[in-house]
Amino acid sequence: MNYLRGFIPWIVFAAVGSSHWQWGAVAALAVGAWLFYADRKRGVCGDSLILEQSTIAFFAVLSVIAFAAPDSGLREYGGALATGWLALTAWGTLAARRPFTTGIAKRQAPREVWNNPVFIRINVVLTSVWAAAFTLTAAGLAVIDAESLGSTVSIAVQVAGFAIPAFITAQYPERARRAAVQKAA
Repeated sequence: MNYLRGFIPWIVFAAVGSSHWQWGAVAALAVGAWLFYADRKRGVCGDSLILEQSTIAFFAVLSVIAFAAPDSGLREYGGALATGWLALTAWGTLAARRPFTTGIAKRQAPREVWNNPVFIRINVVLTSVWAAAFTLTAAGLAVIDAESLGSTVSIAVQVAGFAIPAFITAQYPERARRAAVQKAA
């Protein structure tokens, strides 16, 4: 579940930002910067920290906006904006042919599998799953916010938007490896 670590700032923003968006943005920025610093200090390569770098950029900009215009209409769409940013990050890494899950997987996988087509395919699929989930979640949250459907519905959509791809991320790699072994046999 190492991949969930990168989502801690987003969870902090969801928790704190629901009542105080300025402080939620700053808290998420601080947590994101601290996680990035800790990883770099441990020697984690910058290529493996795409999500963390994107997180810092998003919350730096959001913090400035939130304090400069605390009554901005963006406040009501914080969850949709945050999840939309994650979607853009995920789709962008796919377009650049550097799926963000690859960097996370490289922290756990031995170097000799990094160029293996199965390893590469697994990360393309997982990043695609996350990108789709982020996109659908952002769209759902935008509708929920626009229609004032309430925090219960919003929380349910956010939980599903993270739980479903997290479940797939936990299950899919081993299934894909087994299928590749069976195919090769």
